[in-house]
Amino acid sequence: MPNRAAVLPEPNTIEIREVPDPTPLPHQAVVRIEAVGVCGSDTAYCTVGRIGDWVVDGPLILGHEAAGQVIEIGSAVTGVVVGDRVAIEPGTPCRDCRECLAGRYHLCPDLVFLATPPHDGALVEKLAVDSRNLYRLPDSMSYEQGALVEPLSVGIWGCRRVGLEPGDDVLVTGAGPVGLLAAAAARALGATTVTVTDLSDFRLDLAARMGFVTERSDAAGDSTYDVLLECSGAPGVLAAGLARLRPAGRAAVIGLSKEQSIPLPLSQLNVNEISISLVNRYRNTWPLGISLIASGRVDVDPLITHHFPLAETRDALLLGRTVTDSIKAVIHPQQ
Repeated sequence: MPNRAAVLPEPNTIEIREVPDPTPLPHQAVVRIEAVGVCGSDTAYCTVGRIGDWVVDGPLILGHEAAGQVIEIGSAVTGVVVGDRVAIEPGTPCRDCRECLAGRYHLCPDLVFLATPPHDGALVEKLAVDSRNLYRLPDSMSYEQGALVEPLSVGIWGCRRVGLEPGDDVLVTGAGPVGLLAAAAARALGATTVTVTDLSDFRLDLAARMGFVTERSDAAGDSTYDVLLECSGAPGVLAAGLARLRPAGRAAVIGLSKEQSIPLPLSQLNVNEISISLVNRYRNTWPLGISLIASGRVDVDPLITHHFPLAETRDALLLGRTVTDSIKAVIHPQQ
């Protein structure tokens, strides 16, 4: 059987190519990929060819938000069996370095992350993955929901970084997919109120339909909060959000800013002992993410606004630039 993949040979070009069938190593399983969510990083690699220090310097397969079914296992695999429906954690650590042994495997200097140059991603029909990165999905969850455990994990990790506690009032700046899922995670983890800000009326309307308090980013809000989850990466938004934190407030910087330096009013932040945490992906979040979705405490379905077959990968990657009323595109490699 052929193994088709959506390959990025050069910026703004996607070609559907046949690639070799994967052969699993002892700890690997081969997964038939059923759903892949499109992330802003995929779009950036496609259009710009880089994100920070990660540069596309050869053909690359994109996609890291993925779920599918196990169709083959290696000789040392014990955690999954053929037929299991699974969500994929896209980062594979070395498991032996200082960070891995300390439990901070997401900071492993040799982390192999799907669709981060030079490593290929999941926009392929069949993919070999370390079986320890696979998490079984309950029958009640769709593959599309399984793929969205990845961006939900970013929100969960942001909440953990700020030490979110039941009763906190939370401000989420940016109502893109990660912002909405960070808001959903905060609510599921016990936040009393969750307010979401953005400039897009479409996104604010979706946030309101998801049950969040909404506010335009350019409005002069005067409410104060215990926690800030900054998910926009937009200039000035972090500083403005920090100014709305109560004494001993905590902030997580989730959205990646294109600016190399960001001015912050440190004297004011110091007086109130504001804590700022940076967020680099996640760790140990898939079991909770799956549980939150399966239980209904987090509903990811409203975020999925468009579906594409593998042959239309380029359209999916550029969706956010061509269709303003869109949130999350899902690509189906088997179609």
